[in-house]
Amino acid sequence: MTKKLIDHTIEEFASELASSSPAPGGGSVGALCGVLAAGLVSMVASLTVGKEKYAAVEENMQQLINNAEKLRKELQVLVDKDAEAFNGFMAAMKLPKETTEEKIKRSQAMQEALRNSCVVPLRIAELTLEIANLAAIAAEEGNSNAVTDAGVAARLCEAAFFAGSYNVRVNLLSLKDEGFKESATDKLSKWQKELKIKLIPVYNHCENELAL
Repeated sequence: MTKKLIDHTIEEFASELASSSPAPGGGSVGALCGVLAAGLVSMVASLTVGKEKYAAVEENMQQLINNAEKLRKELQVLVDKDAEAFNGFMAAMKLPKETTEEKIKRSQAMQEALRNSCVVPLRIAELTLEIANLAAIAAEEGNSNAVTDAGVAARLCEAAFFAGSYNVRVNLLSLKDEGFKESATDKLSKWQKELKIKLIPVYNHCENELAL
């Protein structure tokens, strides 16, 4: 059984990423950025729980940990799912295309694989938006000694979102399902605006805390 990407050591993952193999690529890296962002949010919340100074937000921090961990686990799965989706498209491309029937079958398989290659990074982008919301809470209510960690989580959210968005958009270029294309494009546009609204306060909060 092939070892999952998420089970690789950091060195193994980085080496595989740097190789000539097209997968893992930007989508898997985007999912991993989301994993790390969620992990940082959990860390900030964990460093807040049990502190007398932050007793008023204890319940909020506990919920933050639960939500962040749920998102982290789903994104860990998507690290591999994105690579699998790409490999599925490559497999479809290699189908025979000698006869008319084979060409039709290959075209249908490629379109199905393209759609799946959009679904995975679209989900990555969507989950990133949820993590960004948690990062904003962590920055505002969490342990002030870890505010920069919330800031890093926010920056990783931005990277994860655009990794997902770029991968969706590049696959949409070859997809023939106009309804799906319109829906995906509208979602990404809406989410990008929402992401900016959620992240700017985090960045501002960090800058205020770090001002000399």
